[in-house]
Amino acid sequence: MSRLRVQQLTVGPLEENCWLLTDPESGQAVLVDPGDEADRLLEAVDASGCTLSAIWLTHCHFDHVGGVAGVMRSRSVPVYRHPADEVFYANAADSAGRWGLVVENPPPATHDLAEGDTVVLGAYTFEVWHVPGHAPGHVAFVGHGLCISGDVLFAGSIGRTDLPLCDPRLMQQSLSRLATLNEEARVLPGHGVMTSIGRELASNPFLRGVARPIGS
Repeated sequence: MSRLRVQQLTVGPLEENCWLLTDPESGQAVLVDPGDEADRLLEAVDASGCTLSAIWLTHCHFDHVGGVAGVMRSRSVPVYRHPADEVFYANAADSAGRWGLVVENPPPATHDLAEGDTVVLGAYTFEVWHVPGHAPGHVAFVGHGLCISGDVLFAGSIGRTDLPLCDPRLMQQSLSRLATLNEEARVLPGHGVMTSIGRELASNPFLRGVARPIGS
């Protein structure tokens, strides 16, 4: 099996991380959270030598979906998102406008995600974990030593819980769940630098005291 490749592409005024995952063996690629700068993201896909096969969304805040329309104009690929975030997905332009920013509304999503689903990139299968709190339909993609955490967990911090439809109680439950992952698992966050579960358990003040299984 060829090695899964991961590229961080930080885009837009809110410096959101779009993650380009490629499997050279199958020649397939996915974009996770294409938040802005669609042309730049497509250039990165082309430079990888792989063909874009899907867009996966951890959640649908405007800074994570603002590039979907631009990508879709060039590449007709399925878009996967949790339906509990449809209100954000369908109103991305209005949401951005309230911050004085401009994005396009994305075209309709094609696939609903749910807890326990899997998504596939070539030879690689990722589990879908529903981890609400920052957004009601927030998911993480977990597998192959990676946790694509969106805006649940950052290096040294966590996503906001004071925005519309946030839920601090659910956020704490989601953090406790992520804390059960192997400490060596790499965390690919929606903003900021890549980190690991072990590093965050040791240094992130928001993970101190989270419930973990006995013996972990």
